[in-house]
Amino acid sequence: MSKTLIRGAKVLGGAPQDVLIDGETIAEVGENLSAEGARVVEADGKVLLPGLVDLHTHLREPGREDSETVLTGTRAAASGGYTAVFAMANTFPVADTAGVVEQVWRLGREHGYCDVRPVGAVTVGLEGKQLAELGAMHDSAAGVTVFSDDGKCVDDAVIMRRALEYVKAFDGVVAQHAQEPRLTEGAQMNEGVVSAELGLGGWPAVAEESIIARDVLLADHVGSRVHICHLSTAGSVEIVRWAKSRGIRVTAEVTPHHLLLTDELVRTYNPVYKVNPPLRTERDVMALREALADGTIDIVATDHAPHPQEDKDCEWAAAAMGMIGLETALSVVQETMVDTGLLDWAGVADRMSFAPARIGRAHGHGRPVSAGEPANLTLVDPAYRGRVDPAGFASRSRNTPYEGRELPGRVTHTWLRGKATLVDGKLT
Repeated sequence: MSKTLIRGAKVLGGAPQDVLIDGETIAEVGENLSAEGARVVEADGKVLLPGLVDLHTHLREPGREDSETVLTGTRAAASGGYTAVFAMANTFPVADTAGVVEQVWRLGREHGYCDVRPVGAVTVGLEGKQLAELGAMHDSAAGVTVFSDDGKCVDDAVIMRRALEYVKAFDGVVAQHAQEPRLTEGAQMNEGVVSAELGLGGWPAVAEESIIARDVLLADHVGSRVHICHLSTAGSVEIVRWAKSRGIRVTAEVTPHHLLLTDELVRTYNPVYKVNPPLRTERDVMALREALADGTIDIVATDHAPHPQEDKDCEWAAAAMGMIGLETALSVVQETMVDTGLLDWAGVADRMSFAPARIGRAHGHGRPVSAGEPANLTLVDPAYRGRVDPAGFASRSRNTPYEGRELPGRVTHTWLRGKATLVDGKLT
């Protein structure tokens, strides 16, 4: 059946409407639409959003299939309401050539749970010494527009300047992992009261802020686009706010976990809370929420970072950094932003679909819920509350910081170009 009628959904949180999907597109939006020949999805009380877009996902394939694969990662994405994800370049081999990014892109097309847009490395092997094949990756079948050495900082100012100059030619963007490496040697958690009490190496806020300050000035000098990955401190917010006030072409993202969790959790010594950048203070969390609400921070990005159990189930110092987030992101955003009154559902659609699609040039995604648009959609039940059980996740990994925690909201349906990838909370 090629037609689906979504009946009575609150489109972007507004008044209830019917939405008719015909084939790959939205055919009609209105009231009391005919259900003739259509499969009907009753959506009373539910919110219909454009399919979510994640600008920062680690799918691990090729090379770390014990953590995640393109198949399992895109299934997790569909479960979380995503119809497109940008796959980071720190794979094995690194996605620094046209051949590797095309491999990832083709795997995404084969599995079909969401669109996969590869992110190309900025430097060869993520080593920060020589620019990768930026032009060749852009001209490949994958059409790469976003470049990042995420997991490592492009700390050489000359290399960063050249990258910004190069991508400007085709309206690309460099996504920076802002971490001055010399200032974070031996760092285990946020530098502050808690790190001092626990005796763990501190990760100072200035290690992030100094790189952001440098890079917005470089972007201004070049006239190019720079994107700040996983911004985490109140000081970083102020730098980005200042840069935007000057018209500098900077965008920024915040992760769900930095909107909710603080460094106080490290007192448990549970490595599930070990992440890069580290969990910060309550003051930072509040500043990040306010910045996301007022648009200083443009988007929410998951930084979905799967790891096998043995890389997390060990002592703190030896544990890998990172958390999974695709299947819980929307719930955390509802908890921290919607239920607190900082954002409405239209604002969520902007921060989690429209804006990331625009930054990454993900054509066909982040489009209005209106007739003639691609039927990339997600349906959410905001009244649901439940405890997080990673045993039911589609991701291959289980390193979630929310296990056993009650969160609001549940994605019930996801459609990718009219095809249901999630129905009643179950993958198709």
